[in-house]
Amino acid sequence: MHFTNLLALALSLGTSQAALQGFNYGSTNGDGSSRSQSQFQELFKTAQGLVGASGFNSARLYTMIQGGTTNDPISAIPAAIASETTLLLGLWASGGNIDNELAALKSAISQYDDQFAKLVVGISVGSEDLYRNSPTGEKSDAGPGVQPEELVDYINQVRSVIKGTGLSGAPIGHVDTWTSWVNSSNSAVNDAVDWLGFDGYPFFQNTMANSIDDGLSLFNDAVAKTKSAAGGKEVWITETGWPVSGSTENQGVASIANAKQYWDQVGCPLFGKTNTWWYTLQDADSSATPNPSFGIVGTTLSTKPLFDLTCPKQSSSSAGSSSSSPSTSSSSGSGSSSSGNGSSSSGNGSTSSGSGSTSSGSGSTSSSNGSTSGSATSTGSSSGSSSSANGGKSSTGKGSSSAGATSTKASGSAKASGSPSPTVNANAATRASGSAFGMIVAGIALAMLA
Repeated sequence: MHFTNLLALALSLGTSQAALQGFNYGSTNGDGSSRSQSQFQELFKTAQGLVGASGFNSARLYTMIQGGTTNDPISAIPAAIASETTLLLGLWASGGNIDNELAALKSAISQYDDQFAKLVVGISVGSEDLYRNSPTGEKSDAGPGVQPEELVDYINQVRSVIKGTGLSGAPIGHVDTWTSWVNSSNSAVNDAVDWLGFDGYPFFQNTMANSIDDGLSLFNDAVAKTKSAAGGKEVWITETGWPVSGSTENQGVASIANAKQYWDQVGCPLFGKTNTWWYTLQDADSSATPNPSFGIVGTTLSTKPLFDLTCPKQSSSSAGSSSSSPSTSSSSGSGSSSSGNGSSSSGNGSTSSGSGSTSSGSGSTSSSNGSTSGSATSTGSSSGSSSSANGGKSSTGKGSSSAGATSTKASGSAKASGSPSPTVNANAATRASGSAFGMIVAGIALAMLA
């Protein structure tokens, strides 16, 4: 049965070379409550029905654990099964909760079996853990990270868990910043994964020219650096986007018009060609609007976006021309058509947060990324602005919450509750924001190294 599923997937990939495309989804809502199956399903259906776009049938997750539980599988899984949405699974690796993440993965395999396995296009072990473990991440108070050798151990544990199951062919990767991928001290992780996930946000590269007109070049530069460290492995764009509203970051202006331009210049050349998960579908709701806000739909979930998603004709020099090919690696799980989602059903990857140019170490910092430059006003976030070097967005809670790895990033609320950075405990790592000063220092340091 498992072999039959994988064979069907391989055949589907042979007939269609379209890449995966979708959005990032955290496990909580803007008010901090855990997302339910029906809420996930509504989000997935909205993504599939967006006016002006098609093929957004994939979801990238940050944790395997349902909010409010110790290690129950996340309710996004049955929602994906019901909506035929492919999944880039995520296990939150920082904060000492990996055993519960693995337990949730085992339970999901047992509980949902083949109807789950056929939707899984890949597994990400951790998200920006190496960045948080770096001197820059530590200075930025980015929250707990993981040593490279520890992350490799987690990757091997995941391989052991899925061996002999319907997920045995799923390609395993890790998501981080380009500065982490090119750091030779992390090379063991590069060697251990099947693909490299890239997070990048030119908007936050605020110690250099980072206007919307600089976005494409900053993005391409960071992707190129990541590919140079990939050793021929695929680079998946796991996070990128431009905010529709919020405070200005140097020359980076958050606006609907600029979000549209970034979508056209960076996103459109990627869609259908490179596995891509955009940030994000919705991060604002009736309870809160983060500053900045990246959601392409407003506070009311709707298939009508804030801007026209129709892609213009692209030249070969546009973003994505040097990015990885569709995920058709031998590790099988990367293609998504088996789920019935259509050719570009899952956008797997995202740009390494720090999409940024050589001058500023682009890697996205899980920490203070995204909070407005030091202003904790509208969101109440205590975090400072993320430096240009980090290229990452706000700490929207990518980290898992105290409930047991309930990734708050899913909520998309960048500290929308107005509370300070969440406290890290033994059960859940948080993507705590760093101080504005710390992030500025980090940006200067990385710019000097670039």
